[in-house]
Amino acid sequence: MKDNNPISVTAVFDIGKTNKKFLLFDEDFEVVYEAYSSMEREIIEDDDGYRSENLSYLVGWIKQQLLSVIQDDAFKIEKLNFTTYGASLVHLDEDGEIATHFYNYLKPYPEKLLEQFYDAYGGKEQFALETASPPMGMLNSGLQLYWLKHEKPDQFSKIRQTLHFPQYLSAIFTGEYTSEYTSLGCHTGLWNFDENNYHRWLREEGMEELLPELQPTTNTMQAEIKNTQLETGVGIHDSSAALMPYLLALDEPFILLSTGTWNITLNPFNKAPLSFEELERDCLCYMNMNGDQVKAARVFLGKEYSHQKKKLDTYFNGDVDGEAVSPDASMLSKLIKADDRKKKLKLETAHTSGPFPHEKDGEWKIDQFETYKEAYHQLMVDLVTIQAESIKLAEGTESIDKIIITGGFGRNDFFVRLLASRFPDKTIYTDSLSHASALGAATVISEGSARGKLKELIALQQYPPLAGIDMSEYRWNKNDSENGDTVHI
Repeated sequence: MKDNNPISVTAVFDIGKTNKKFLLFDEDFEVVYEAYSSMEREIIEDDDGYRSENLSYLVGWIKQQLLSVIQDDAFKIEKLNFTTYGASLVHLDEDGEIATHFYNYLKPYPEKLLEQFYDAYGGKEQFALETASPPMGMLNSGLQLYWLKHEKPDQFSKIRQTLHFPQYLSAIFTGEYTSEYTSLGCHTGLWNFDENNYHRWLREEGMEELLPELQPTTNTMQAEIKNTQLETGVGIHDSSAALMPYLLALDEPFILLSTGTWNITLNPFNKAPLSFEELERDCLCYMNMNGDQVKAARVFLGKEYSHQKKKLDTYFNGDVDGEAVSPDASMLSKLIKADDRKKKLKLETAHTSGPFPHEKDGEWKIDQFETYKEAYHQLMVDLVTIQAESIKLAEGTESIDKIIITGGFGRNDFFVRLLASRFPDKTIYTDSLSHASALGAATVISEGSARGKLKELIALQQYPPLAGIDMSEYRWNKNDSENGDTVHI
């Protein structure tokens, strides 16, 4: 028997690098249904043997999830949107079929080709400043087009349209090809922030026509699936989507620390132009849905934490009680005061990111610690110290008193309390949002004001510093942030 009162919902696919999520939001933006997949087993190799997202499998999963809900009498999907990780392009041929592999943004970029590119377009420093994009090789996703043209001309010749990842997923259902500010403005190397237009290199390489017309992030188009009409968004970059609920709900300036595999500090209230030193330290500018600058600073901290936590669990045979990962003020004070350079964390996965770009990778020796507890405390002291430097980059010279932590680290009480100790002059909050990016994607295509409902959903919780912990003099790599001089350990 059919349900005569199905719940009207907005469907959102939130496609992260690690986790793929499908969520349904009701009219109050509460999650009423969710499904997950990691798809780790579905990773494939591209034509160079590098690990790559299995795009066809992902699209199949998306279609399957959507169809199952359309056929479910409990729900009535009114709207649909997509939010995904950035720095990823999908290239289509004249028939709208995928023309190349879906290349991983971590794929190495040929150094000689990179030098050729910078020589042709003003040099690395000038190009980085114009595009507000740190030099990151394939993570500057627009340079993927240059790479294809010069390294894989047969593949490049087939390309008729290039879409950012969120817009590709939208196009699968709408048939409409679009570009959109938040995807375009995430360190792509495509946009000249000074001229507020595409960078000249695209015109000179004959590539500008490959990019579809820019559409507002709030635009929707009609998609029909199994005789069901869905008002479908053009898609939005996940970091920008995660910022949206807070911009809509909060009155005072804030810094948002969005945590996960990447920790990204977002400051929509810093309008100062970037310096090249900031760019080198993984500080950049995103664009919000109106094309305005959002100062950001990135560090691969979640990946580093997971990597080191796994090492600790393996070395100490997983024999760890809860107290080992709870902050011990006495042990913290001892480690901070000792400032032992031999015990400090050596970055093994995050060394190419973040505020200390010249640090080389190393091996953190776990056997120098007597207990899991001591090693974990040292790990957290150093991760928080690195994170604090990244936050200061995004903050700039205008002090902001409120820091909101969302995502995985926001559920780590140790990390949050220690960060509060590192910034005793600021107020540190976590929130109750478990799906900020998906919620942002839902709100940008909603009609009317979501402000009141979002305030209730965010439900900020303040965290005090740890009593007696002074981190003001502790430096992970002896960087004096006051004068910028760095002594590498």
